[in-house]
Amino acid sequence: MVRAKQKIATMKELSEAIGISRPTLSRYFQDPSTVKPSTSRKIKERLAEVDYVYNFIATRQNRKSSGLIGVIIPHYKDLFFTSLLEAIERAARDAGYTVITQSSNGNATGEAQAVARLRSMSADGAIIAPLGLESSTEAFQLAREDFPIVFTDSRPAVEIQGSDFVGTDNAQSIAAIVDYLCRTGEPPVFLSMPRVNSNAIERQDAYQAKMHELGYEPRFIESGSADESWQFEAYGLGIMDEHFSRQRYTSATILCANDRIAIGAIRGANKHGLFARNPERRSGLRIAGHDDHPLSQFMFPAITTAAQDIEGIGDVGVRMLLERIRGERDDASIAVLMEAALRIREST
Repeated sequence: MVRAKQKIATMKELSEAIGISRPTLSRYFQDPSTVKPSTSRKIKERLAEVDYVYNFIATRQNRKSSGLIGVIIPHYKDLFFTSLLEAIERAARDAGYTVITQSSNGNATGEAQAVARLRSMSADGAIIAPLGLESSTEAFQLAREDFPIVFTDSRPAVEIQGSDFVGTDNAQSIAAIVDYLCRTGEPPVFLSMPRVNSNAIERQDAYQAKMHELGYEPRFIESGSADESWQFEAYGLGIMDEHFSRQRYTSATILCANDRIAIGAIRGANKHGLFARNPERRSGLRIAGHDDHPLSQFMFPAITTAAQDIEGIGDVGVRMLLERIRGERDDASIAVLMEAALRIREST
């Protein structure tokens, strides 16, 4: 039988149980490198003999810095945002910070509640992928009085004074993929995304601008009564299944506003046999997306897309936030737009 370990509740009890002074234990838990290697080994060995959980929050209640960075994303189920979260966590961890993550669940109430929780935790700052709803403006403005904010992926509905933004340059990324599609085949028709954030507008505007620049008339796929929500795959499938069943766009070039919509559109195309594995039987349909969603390369066919620099966005977002936290910048807001790279795959 495994012998139960002694339960330890406080740092004082721990100090008495393992014979290490409280100041030394405190330094060890903050940064093991600040104590002698021999002492660090001794503490580690003796901690293995007891049941003690270091209270991160309690030890920071009387300090100027909590060591916490809050991150709010719309959905955990979206692998793009989980990839972005991983990039942010790596950069924050390297800088000695701990990340507290919350989801807004794609609605204004959830977003406001998530912001309020970060304020209650005395976070040093926050990186937020906003929904772009005006109803969240007051929550952001109040939070900005408590700590600096860097918005990422999309912009808030109203500019928050003293906050920053880092994300993809939609004008560059959409222009690059439109140019490629026009050079290699029929000019693309655009399948817009539900207007859940600023990316929907920016990408549609970028498509129109590039098409006009190349001398083509922009064309848009009719969405009918499709649900304007974050269920992008269902959105793309529902719209394109209806069109394909009526023999519309079956040999077109379709540029989807994001890869999740493209995944749904490709599902519809495969349902109607438009992407036959025998090249001689293919209909001529081409479908492209945007984001380089983690699943985009594993579809059939794999999706041609514009790959966002997720690692770069995470690194820059954390760096910008830390500059604010450390008081190294004035109140002027800045925006950093990262270029995307084309990923040419089977779908085009």
